[in-house]
Amino acid sequence: MGRAHVSGDRPVAGRYRLVEVTHRETNRVSWYADDLQAGRPCLVTLTELPRDAGEAARRAPSRVLRATESVSRLCPGRTATVVDAVDENGSLWTVTAWIDGTPLDEVLAQQGTFTPARAARIALEVLDVLDAAHAEAVTHGELSPGQVFLREEGPVVVTGYGLAGTTSAPRLTAPSYASPEQARDQRIGPAADLWALGAIVYTMLEGRPPFRDRGRPEATLRGVDRLPLRAPLRSGPLTLVVQGLLRKDARERLNRQVVREMLTRALSEGPGAAAAEPANARPRGAGRAWGGRTLVLGTALAVVTVAVTVLAATQELPGTGDGTAADAPPVSVSAPAGPGTPGDASGGASPGGRDTAPPAAAPTPSPSGTGGLPPGFRTYRAPEGFTVALPAGWKRLDTSGTPGLAYRVTFGAQGDPRTLAVTYSERVGSDAVAVWRDDVEPRLVRSGGYRRIGGIRARTYQGREAADMEWYAEDDGARVRTFGRGFLLGGGRGFSLRWTTPAADWDEPAGREALRTFLRTFRPGTG
Repeated sequence: MGRAHVSGDRPVAGRYRLVEVTHRETNRVSWYADDLQAGRPCLVTLTELPRDAGEAARRAPSRVLRATESVSRLCPGRTATVVDAVDENGSLWTVTAWIDGTPLDEVLAQQGTFTPARAARIALEVLDVLDAAHAEAVTHGELSPGQVFLREEGPVVVTGYGLAGTTSAPRLTAPSYASPEQARDQRIGPAADLWALGAIVYTMLEGRPPFRDRGRPEATLRGVDRLPLRAPLRSGPLTLVVQGLLRKDARERLNRQVVREMLTRALSEGPGAAAAEPANARPRGAGRAWGGRTLVLGTALAVVTVAVTVLAATQELPGTGDGTAADAPPVSVSAPAGPGTPGDASGGASPGGRDTAPPAAAPTPSPSGTGGLPPGFRTYRAPEGFTVALPAGWKRLDTSGTPGLAYRVTFGAQGDPRTLAVTYSERVGSDAVAVWRDDVEPRLVRSGGYRRIGGIRARTYQGREAADMEWYAEDDGARVRTFGRGFLLGGGRGFSLRWTTPAADWDEPAGREALRTFLRTFRPGTG
């Protein structure tokens, strides 16, 4: 395969500024990036093409765009929205609307193997996408755990359509998930995707792919073709599904209808099926970033002076209590979160300061689909380096911190009781959920009038792990409600956002629109 030289200083196609690597697999690297023209985040993926791709490399972008457009029409909201594809120096760059989710292989690296019920649910959602595409004779051909994104809300999102057949190579990415017919460089069809689905289910249950990566794609493909399948040991009720999909002869594999019936049966009849965990569930206290990454979201600051300690205790981000995709840009494939019932505002707290009220509903994403700002908002560029869109009339109300270590900037307007606080620190911890729970919350409890709404929610924000916490408090005798979100930039550096409003005004449309816009437009500086 080719070897692309990537420069962080030169935007891809003169438009997409690479910010951070979010995912790697064989011959494929993805970045969180900024679209400099549209002013919104995106996912930019580099796929290395064979050195001798030649004319095929030049045709690859149009092929990818056509294929993804076709599949998006067949299965809207379930496949990644590709907004651009370019060939630069023989390498294929694919630009996708940002997906507020995590690749399946990264989730597996963090959490370990899945239960059969959870694996069956994910497999059924992937099968929905394959069914829609296969009905129109569209084969994925590059399916792997890295192409399946799990989201906090809504079904999985599948990426990577249009790569198969781009060049003469039998498989461009993740050769461990290639079908035997691909390994033999034969013509492929829907059966190749079913093999890949079987390999994904095997990996979710067994903790490893059915055929290991041998370092060189050609060696891995030989193993897929010639070696026997390692018998599944932890697949339980899905053993027959795995074995039936991973048959070397494509003609002997289970068909989609049979696979669907078997997965549905395993899901409905398995132990604890009535309360089966959601496909995108995270373990309690999970706070590490995508596998191998150092980015961890920290909503609260680990402070170094009394002044900064007070800030950290009183000004963390107001958050959406249910962890839905309030921050997703309008072009995101994330499903909109419906309006919900806010947490109880009566003020009663359970023992220990824990709140038993249900999580409050997140603001619904903007339906405009334009990626622009709501009327009256403008982009503010702080001298500290970060940017965020603010409502008309808003300005900096207060700035405090410790030079070189931490700062907090509070925004608002005269006569407006609402505020937004942006906090930066170079001393954040490595587990955002734990920071909220162990560092920030005890100080809030001591401040009086505090009551948390719902749980502390781990989530992904702009390609980084983040955590949300929401609470009630007293401010000069008035009851206020705060939403907090924090995330790390790596190396101990982190930002948090805090949105505070009078509790009685929490459901005001203007306030929800403001919070949506803050989360969608905030871009971190380096501090």
